[in-house]
Amino acid sequence: MAKNKTPKIFVLDTNIILHDYNAVKQFQDNDIVIPIAVIEELDKFKKGNDALSFNARAFMREINKLTDGRDFEERGVPLGKRLGYIKIEPNHPFCPELQNLFRDDIPDHRILSTAMWVRDQNPNRFVALVTKDINLRLKAKAAGMAAQDYLTDRVNDEVMNNLERQVILVDTGSDAVQRLAYGQDNCLPWKKVQSTEPKPNQLYQFNFGGATVCARYDANRKVIALVRGQEAYGIRPRNDEQRFAIDACLNPHIPLVSLTGGAGTGKTLIALASALEQEADYDQIILSRPTVVLGGQDIGFLPGDQKSKMSPYLQPLMDNLDVIRHQFKPSSRQALRIENMLKEEKLIISPLAYIRGRSLGKVFFIIDEAQNLTPNEIKTIITRAGEGTKMVFTGDIFQIDQPYLDQWSNGLTHLGEKMDGQKVFEHVFLKKGERSELSDLAAKLL
Repeated sequence: MAKNKTPKIFVLDTNIILHDYNAVKQFQDNDIVIPIAVIEELDKFKKGNDALSFNARAFMREINKLTDGRDFEERGVPLGKRLGYIKIEPNHPFCPELQNLFRDDIPDHRILSTAMWVRDQNPNRFVALVTKDINLRLKAKAAGMAAQDYLTDRVNDEVMNNLERQVILVDTGSDAVQRLAYGQDNCLPWKKVQSTEPKPNQLYQFNFGGATVCARYDANRKVIALVRGQEAYGIRPRNDEQRFAIDACLNPHIPLVSLTGGAGTGKTLIALASALEQEADYDQIILSRPTVVLGGQDIGFLPGDQKSKMSPYLQPLMDNLDVIRHQFKPSSRQALRIENMLKEEKLIISPLAYIRGRSLGKVFFIIDEAQNLTPNEIKTIITRAGEGTKMVFTGDIFQIDQPYLDQWSNGLTHLGEKMDGQKVFEHVFLKKGERSELSDLAAKLL
């Protein structure tokens, strides 16, 4: 009979919990140690309405429930069935030979010294510090301490590449393409194109006479259907990628859409124009984006009321609205309708922090800069969706402003991986910049 493996010990940094409050249950049957310095740091986040504060409070409530009526024993308290134990460990100093190396008394050093103490007390077990802070990982390795990133919600490179290769290029007979483009029902049986059934909302480009014909697999009808070049509130697609994006945003049968791509590819503009085009079908249009603040300051440090505080963060959304307004004369029906929607609050531009706790029924909800959200935040937002709601997430996974996220672990990438192949979801990757020739050149060369 095989001998059971000795469980490992993972010492968690504060940023792991702020990133995913349920992280302690993601280490299988291994044990978790939380340094008291982490609890002290979490205490600073217990007040507030942002995601960090929510995660800090949720974690502390879970730990309080686990330890209710019991004390930490030598190994800790059990996390649950088939899981390991968790223990809160008091601070421990560095060994004498390292005290001069880490002189500053800061939380990172207290966490590292405690992790090294745990390792020394368990010579027969693997012990590692888990942190999303690259600098702390480097310090740990310099001191001879094993350190790892939190990889539970990190997608692999193959998935990343697939997200950028959503469109299948097809060379097929001209008769089939003519049937798709000019036939009575503008569709093809999928067996005419490939031997296995495509995933729902798979995108295609058919070569036809030096041009391309765009199509999408409709899983409900079991056919590959033509994607037309539709106009949305004065905005027309300038390339095939934008044609796919507008089609996805206007399709009432696809309530969840993600649009990714670089600056100037038209992600936010297309989402907003599509929402305005369908405003009669929704009770409200909400535009939002996460507020990424430099220097650790929240909006309370800025002068003015809530509207004044949020204005700098939400101005890019207003810029896109102005682009759409300028498609029409100021006295036109479309321009006046936008003004009335703003006055009546049918069209709202709101910070994302104020969405938590709401139930969003019959709403067209656009979340801009979604690459700055964690996977847990994306999940929280989508679970707010009520009957008749459509959500469009836009962002560039290579322009992340959050210190502990990257292109493999952010919420927008996570969304594309987990929802891929679902009938209710479509992802479009936009490559070509359309803002200006200068913007496109800068994106390529700089």
